Amino acid sequence: MLTGGLAAACLVSMSLTGAQALAAPHDTAGSPLAAHVLTYDAAGSAEFRSAVDRGAAIWNESVDTVELRPAASGQRANIRVLADNGWPRALPTTLGNGTVYIGRQAVDQGYNTIRISAHELGHILGLPDRKPGPCSSLMSGSSAGTACTNPYPNTAEKAEVEGNFGGLLVGRAPAPGAGLIVD
Repeated sequence: MLTGGLAAACLVSMSLTGAQALAAPHDTAGSPLAAHVLTYDAAGSAEFRSAVDRGAAIWNESVDTVELRPAASGQRANIRVLADNGWPRALPTTLGNGTVYIGRQAVDQGYNTIRISAHELGHILGLPDRKPGPCSSLMSGSSAGTACTNPYPNTAEKAEVEGNFGGLLVGRAPAPGAGLIVD
């Protein structure tokens, strides 16, 4: 009972501070628990809306501890996705929260929009760039070249996201050196 009381106290503390709670991937009996839901607002993603939706769907297919869903009308989203004329980039604020920019500069150079979307969402999910890297690594980003259209995270990237969201708390500060991630 002490453990349950401690967990309840933590949840009360978090609700008072505005932090978000995340259930562990399995309860004490070993049964899987629901994924942590993160919402995204792609209203500002212009011509990249379908690529953003597909990038989110790829993460949903790839990991169990987190689920990306479009924000409902009037709902404050965890992730804001915007299109602009610069280079793609992500600005994580805390784990699972931040802004993604789908930059037209990379698209104009021939990079795949779905790969860009999945890659930038990966930053919001706590993954760093891994450059240079092969096409099989989603987080290798632009270093894999314009011929690379693989939008799927590899086994290690999936495991890292599962680990990031498999703990009890979401909303922690990004890792040192995270901040603005320009690809």
